[in-house]
Amino acid sequence: MVIILYIAHKNDNLVQTVKEHCLATAERGEGYSNRQFKKIVYAMGMLHDIGKYQNSFQKKIISDLNSMVEHSTCGAVAAKEKYKDALLLLMQYCIAGHHSGIPDGGYANDTSDMNTLCGRLKREFEDYSVYKKELCLPEINENEFNNFLIDGCSNPKDIIEKFSFVVRYCFSCLTDADSNDTAEFCNGVKNHSLKADFQKCLTKLNNKLSSFVCSTDLQKARSQIQNQVYKKTDLNSEIYLMNMPTGSGKTLCSMKFALERAIKTNKKRIIYIIPYNSIIDQTAELFENLFGNDAEILRHQSSFSYDDTDYTEDYKNVVRLATENWDAQIIITTAVQFFESVYANKRGKLRKMHNMADSILVFDEAHLMPENYLQPCLRVISYITKILGSEAIFLTATMPDFKRLIKEYSLKNSMITDLINDTTLFKKFQKCTFENIGGIDIYNLVARSHSLPSALIVVNKKLVAREIYSLCKGKKYHLSTYMTAYDRKRTIENIKNDLLNLERDYPNYEDVPDERKITVVSTSLIEAGVDLDFYCVFRELSGLDSILQAGGRCNREGKRKNSKVYIFSLNDRKSFLTDNRTNLTEGLLSEYNDISCLESITSYYDRIFFMNRKNIVMNSISEKCSDIRSIPFKTYAEEFEIIGENTISVVVERDNVSKSLIDNIRFAGVANQRDLQKYAFTVYRYEFDELYKQHIVDDFGSGIWCLTNNDYYDENIGVTFEAKDYFIN
Repeated sequence: MVIILYIAHKNDNLVQTVKEHCLATAERGEGYSNRQFKKIVYAMGMLHDIGKYQNSFQKKIISDLNSMVEHSTCGAVAAKEKYKDALLLLMQYCIAGHHSGIPDGGYANDTSDMNTLCGRLKREFEDYSVYKKELCLPEINENEFNNFLIDGCSNPKDIIEKFSFVVRYCFSCLTDADSNDTAEFCNGVKNHSLKADFQKCLTKLNNKLSSFVCSTDLQKARSQIQNQVYKKTDLNSEIYLMNMPTGSGKTLCSMKFALERAIKTNKKRIIYIIPYNSIIDQTAELFENLFGNDAEILRHQSSFSYDDTDYTEDYKNVVRLATENWDAQIIITTAVQFFESVYANKRGKLRKMHNMADSILVFDEAHLMPENYLQPCLRVISYITKILGSEAIFLTATMPDFKRLIKEYSLKNSMITDLINDTTLFKKFQKCTFENIGGIDIYNLVARSHSLPSALIVVNKKLVAREIYSLCKGKKYHLSTYMTAYDRKRTIENIKNDLLNLERDYPNYEDVPDERKITVVSTSLIEAGVDLDFYCVFRELSGLDSILQAGGRCNREGKRKNSKVYIFSLNDRKSFLTDNRTNLTEGLLSEYNDISCLESITSYYDRIFFMNRKNIVMNSISEKCSDIRSIPFKTYAEEFEIIGENTISVVVERDNVSKSLIDNIRFAGVANQRDLQKYAFTVYRYEFDELYKQHIVDDFGSGIWCLTNNDYYDENIGVTFEAKDYFIN
């Protein structure tokens, strides 16, 4: 068979040759990549599809045969003829994995039937050498790359970490270039960036900030703390620490600083990273309403779908494409999405990584980075800022000593700047006092809460929250992940309205009738980012950070004096968390008169991180191998899970949209998981087993579990584990 034209893709009567596709991918990838990797990514683009020169692949594509022809490994094998050392290995990981994902490195004795890189490189292929006549590979200085790789590394583990980061970054550039070129030829889909005018957004934000009244001592203190941040917008750094008390306007302040830095340093995008799905809606809506048409904000979270919005179908399609590779100038996402993407091995997640370069990264509630993955999280932030030219802002009201943590567990030469140096004004934001009332039973706890105009009770376990809620009277609300995000959002809006109406009707909170008193019983999901203001808060003993976050829901605007946060333990329920954080907090309660003081917070985190040094490093990729040739990219990505709770999501019908989605699963076995997220509640595995035994959950062969009997779900408390009672008259 004599082939004159070597085809990579067909689209009806049009063909794209292998040469055209490889050259286009190389040029796109070069454009996507950072300066020091441009030639490397270009070379990978030229080599990635040369396996399509094989006769068997050409027969397959010409005759439209439904057969598998391995072609990805060919470029990895051919790279050895031109390149060597670590540079060669980098290319081989990326090229071999550009379809199936970056493979595990494996070992020298792996056989060709194994899917490791070592195993795949031993496979035999048909002749594809014609690529040498059509494609020209660039010269690359291996010594220059080797020097870059060892720069700043003090031991072999540092080299493994840095090399694995560079592999994933270059893989991102290659696969996004490959995906975009293929989509443009085969589907006529051109990449469309979501735009934002940073200068216009900054003007709107400045107008918003200048509209705030600044007359009370608290308002003046807020302005003075924020001005400390604004005065440092000219300081060049890699990581900025923004330690600001609850109620000091952290969200708007951080976005103003991010916009200022993006404009001054010509950054491409701002990525706002939030710890929980449960609080991302509030931040996203704030920025969307503030910036309006001056910013096409991309929201990427599991519980949000653009299909539920009023946007046109054309715009929804644009957004869906932008979600795949984060081709937007302002992105709001979750910490899970961010970190699990940069430590992935598949193109579906890693495509977006190259668009984290030349960006401003804002980590809201930075103290919530998972302890067991703290080193991987800090390392990747340091690499993105040090190697890819981005800047990161750590934002929290309870700031650990990140300077020490970054230098100890990440890069010693990271440039880190404190944006707040004068903390004397923090006392102005102590709008409540914390009092430990010790053990109490749930009946007395409920009685104490009912004596108050509005009260928030936060407990550690969902079943305890439900039990306390059942005892409450008057206006009462329940919040936990037993409820769907759909119902939690509705409940939070109702709570906000009731609290505002209560303050309007009873501005002094005197003589409030029992039927107007408000009690909210919640798990810890209410503690971060939910903008609610209660007369009093009761918080079950837990970690200090959780207790202080709960305190941020008490007297939020500082309008009342002598507001209290009561810390308690339940003597009649097994809901007490006996972990290190809880035990440390109990010790701090006896050590400090005010557990919210900076000394107490510093002491808490110092002890936490000292006690858990082993956990902090245990999940670093360099702990899983001893050489860059055997990095377990695939295995590590599959095990990387920063929220490791043993929970299962179950979808429940809540409206016509959810009914239609469930019907698609039931009758067609297909569904968009992102669309379903807002209609799902979560249960522990043993709780799921109980539902399964009652035959009220089914996945219809799809792997997506659905509640088949809606009598087991209540919109106010979530899944009930037993059906509602019916009385026949």
